[in-house]
Amino acid sequence: MASVTFRNVQKNFGRFKVIHGISFDIADGEFVVLVGPSGCGKSTLLRMLAGLEPISDGEIDIDTRVVNEVDSKDRDIAMVFQSYALYPHMTVRDNMGFSLRLRKADTDVTSRRVDDAARILNLTQLLDRYPRELSGGQRQRVAMGRAIVRDPKVFLFDEPLSNLDAKLRVAMRAEIKALHQRLKTTTVYVTHDQIEAMTMADRIVVMHDGIVEQIGTPLELFDRPGNLFVAQFIGSPAMNVLPGTLRAREGRTYVEAEGQEWPTAPQPLGHDGQQVQYGVRPSDLRLSATPTGIRAQVVVVEPTGAETELLLKVGDAEIVLVMHGRTSVQPDETVFLAVDAPKTHAFDTEGGRRLDAAAPAPATLQ
Repeated sequence: MASVTFRNVQKNFGRFKVIHGISFDIADGEFVVLVGPSGCGKSTLLRMLAGLEPISDGEIDIDTRVVNEVDSKDRDIAMVFQSYALYPHMTVRDNMGFSLRLRKADTDVTSRRVDDAARILNLTQLLDRYPRELSGGQRQRVAMGRAIVRDPKVFLFDEPLSNLDAKLRVAMRAEIKALHQRLKTTTVYVTHDQIEAMTMADRIVVMHDGIVEQIGTPLELFDRPGNLFVAQFIGSPAMNVLPGTLRAREGRTYVEAEGQEWPTAPQPLGHDGQQVQYGVRPSDLRLSATPTGIRAQVVVVEPTGAETELLLKVGDAEIVLVMHGRTSVQPDETVFLAVDAPKTHAFDTEGGRRLDAAAPAPATLQ
């Protein structure tokens, strides 16, 4: 196992800068997920860590050793790709042991490591099959097994589940997390799926346009997003965001938006009359039992079994409410909403910063 450090890492493709001076540490044995929209630079950062892309500026350390000029094969890392990258003419056993044979490892050691990895990943009965005879989930487990047999200092995963169906993705998320808990190997995992990030990570690094927007545990990012981008990216369904005017009068703090008064917590970094973006998560809204609160019109009712999702219209804006259980409300019906004010957010319109004194500072060097 090993720690990983990024120090002011930059990447240019010709005159285009895609990574703008990123700095953060990954602790020994930690599972860190790099998450962000397509094109944010997360896969490029992973490939620089793997040695598959040269670094334009800055330093990357693995186990306190600067690896900028170290070949990929000498960094003691193992990478699992989105496309599995299995050799079609080799059996599962041969695919998993291939890297050790390249190193001219002892045959008995190779066989033992392959058998151990196959047992961990429930692949023992498949060792003599070829990749074409496997399902997508089985192929992904073989790719993971090939990484395990190397016993690397760091595991790297580049969107490994994106080719799988929804049910299999859920199962594989649990398998990868259980594998990390068993092996305790430092893991860096790239995905654009924030659900994967929330369910698997010890810490999440949220990236956008080549910078780090915020770093924190999944619940820290969900409960205390540092800015509007993080607030809208983390959470599913996404946070409802409405433009409005912050009011702080007679001991009350609220935001005027869409002709309604939306309650919020005190905003020490804001001021009365300031233009803001008001944010409230769908799970922090509920239907009021009395005709008080935010007046809304039901547009769509989407029952999902244990939960019901309502698409509502308030003024000219559409918002989402998620409630546990089921409801008798129907489209076009008028309802009233209660808001969990302490869980709401107000963001500065100019820079998107959260206007709460408890908001974390940006976690990046730019």
